[in-house]
Amino acid sequence: MSVGLETIISPDRTPSPVIVSVFLRGGADGLHLAPPLEDDAYHRSRPTLAVAKTAALPLDGFFGLHPDLAPLHPLYKEGSLSIIHQCGTAESSRSHFEAEDYLHHGGLQGGGWLGRYLHHQRRPTDGPLTAVSIGPNVSDSLRGTAAVALQDLQDFTLPDKDPALRGQLAALYARTGGPLGMAGRDTLAALERIESVRKSPDQPANGAEYPVGGFGNGLRLIARLIRAHVGLRAATIELGGWDSHFTQLTLTAALLPELAGGLAAFQRDLGPEAGRVSTVVGTEFGRRVAENVSIGTDHGRAGVMMVLGGGTKGGRVLADWPAAGLAPELLEGPGDVPVCHGVHHVLSTVLRRTAPEVDLGKIFPGLKPGTVGI
Repeated sequence: MSVGLETIISPDRTPSPVIVSVFLRGGADGLHLAPPLEDDAYHRSRPTLAVAKTAALPLDGFFGLHPDLAPLHPLYKEGSLSIIHQCGTAESSRSHFEAEDYLHHGGLQGGGWLGRYLHHQRRPTDGPLTAVSIGPNVSDSLRGTAAVALQDLQDFTLPDKDPALRGQLAALYARTGGPLGMAGRDTLAALERIESVRKSPDQPANGAEYPVGGFGNGLRLIARLIRAHVGLRAATIELGGWDSHFTQLTLTAALLPELAGGLAAFQRDLGPEAGRVSTVVGTEFGRRVAENVSIGTDHGRAGVMMVLGGGTKGGRVLADWPAAGLAPELLEGPGDVPVCHGVHHVLSTVLRRTAPEVDLGKIFPGLKPGTVGI
């Protein structure tokens, strides 16, 4: 008796919650993304770089949104975007490499925080497309679980596309027991689903328009996989280039619209699926409060995180800003925004909302437990 692919495919009929991790490589300046407009010390410290009150988009009466992030403003107003200021980790070297490692690993242990989450929350329906990284390599945050690096749907296919070969492999794996048989069946099922996605119209839903470039294309691919119900539970993507030591305004003039346009299009593209998708945006560290002589900002400590969709309590900026603002005597080290909210606390909040039963002590071992009010 022959066994076809249709006998081993089990479509994702009850889609799982999805976590999308967006990494802003290079140390994005949180004071530029969501400036404290009513902090006089901020304006004094940045005579050239400070965002003017008249230019920023209002958020909560104290903080504003950079005007180049305008596509995100409607999401904030409708309550699907949270902004968390003063975020950072315990890693204080201000080294890109050390800070990035700590961020992706979720501390000093091996593996990645998102990989540990998927490992400890394994499900019988998990398959080859449970976790994907957009790009040539799998993100370190997914270390410790099976994940696929994707840049295009063509990356996930058999070298030989002969249907007869697939049918023979399906018959073989249908008779094979144990982990090998299961892995083979799952892979063929994923290939078949990807093939069906490739044949479907490559058109974003709900009138979404992504910015041109790798970041927009990557988010578009993630949205396509989510809408196709291929079993995706976690995805990572990065937007690099945020190391703004020199002429910061020139650098961010290109990056901010790409970031905001991509995220806004992604939320629109998801449509009704957005309720099960939590998008977390973070960076390895923030920038120093004062601008430097090169009209840029140097490596600092606390930055900004954003959480979109997935049931977040949005429309608010979470911050513990001192009454005296960014006065020099209140800063950390050489002049940095102090860390008040741990990055892992923001991530823990998203994980707990995604899987209420998750043991956060296993995801962030050795780190002080906690969540934030989003």
